[in-house]
Amino acid sequence: MTTRLYYNDPELYEFKTIVQEVVAPSAEQLRPGVVLEATAFYPTSGGQVHDTGWLTTDTNERLRVAEVSETESGKIVHYLEASVRPLTAGTAVRGSIDRERRRDHMQQHSGQHVLSAVFVDLYQMPTVSFHMGDEYCSIDLETPSLKSEQVVGAEKRANEILFENRPVRIRFISRAEAEKMGLRKLPPAERDELRLIEIADIDVSACGGTHVAATGQIGSILLRKTERVKQGTRVEFVCGDRAVRMARRDYTALSEAAALFSAQLWDVPAQIRKSFDESKLLRRQKDDALEQLVEAMALDALNKQPGTNGRKVIVQSFADRDTSFAKLFAQKATRAGVPVIALVASTVDPPGVIFAQTPGGSADMGSLLKQILATVGGRGGGTRDFAQGGVPAGCDVAQLLRQAAGTIGA
Repeated sequence: MTTRLYYNDPELYEFKTIVQEVVAPSAEQLRPGVVLEATAFYPTSGGQVHDTGWLTTDTNERLRVAEVSETESGKIVHYLEASVRPLTAGTAVRGSIDRERRRDHMQQHSGQHVLSAVFVDLYQMPTVSFHMGDEYCSIDLETPSLKSEQVVGAEKRANEILFENRPVRIRFISRAEAEKMGLRKLPPAERDELRLIEIADIDVSACGGTHVAATGQIGSILLRKTERVKQGTRVEFVCGDRAVRMARRDYTALSEAAALFSAQLWDVPAQIRKSFDESKLLRRQKDDALEQLVEAMALDALNKQPGTNGRKVIVQSFADRDTSFAKLFAQKATRAGVPVIALVASTVDPPGVIFAQTPGGSADMGSLLKQILATVGGRGGGTRDFAQGGVPAGCDVAQLLRQAAGTIGA
């Protein structure tokens, strides 16, 4: 079994060891892997993602460790970039951990312990699960809702604990001892010895992850978002260097938005609301104007069209208006108070045709549409009074309308 060097010293970034076993690539994992006698590389587990880094041989061949995972049997496999020459069992190597990535993970994971403890301490909201992503981290709290003042309160208290620079200790105890301590969360694994992470006067948890030596090293905790999820409420957060990067990114975006509005940063939300309201008003005005235009065009077409057999047949094709406009035109024409059949089309991509009649008319628009579209491979359908369909690109829409008009004897 591999000795886990990170268990006792999370700040160990360089170590020497021997390749214990070679794992060949497979359909599930294309990279070759190695199992080491001892490792400081953390494998993905417990919500924390894996370390990356390098293995260097005595001949100074550097092999990139791209992923580290733990098998069900407890083996820690270090997967190497697929292009490298695989190592052999017994090879001596020197491991080098990606320091920046490790420090980031330590800040996020330790920050999560502080945050989870604070939510219990302040609001009796236990953490159900923890996830560490590349951009942000999250905890799922066992609560149906979370008020904004609780978010602010938890963030404030968590950062106070960071500023106090409380020590973070690692210690090992038996499972029997752990069961008597009332830990925030007891792991399901049946192990005789458990590794505890203790943050002075706020939290003691069983955890196999990498952590800082004191809360001040977390830097800061920033809560960014909450949302309702199946098992409770999800809280997204970032810590340390990530919090600084995220705050800088947010500030830059907000500054650019403020410049566009010629406003102060704190006035941007009000400016956005104002612009949104103005946009809604303009859309309503545009829709009203469009409807008035279509109605006027429909009435003009009716006035110009003589009646035949007690009804008027309007044939109209629009080259610069979409199918929605053509549909509205047909509706306005057939609701003008006189018996009308409107055979309307739009040639704007995608082209479409609308056949409509004054409700209760003697023709069958749905049947007519299917009959006409069948001649060009188009598709559509509808009722006796209204039908709509699409035609292939390049189709002579005007000819289709003339064909339909001829079919109803117009």
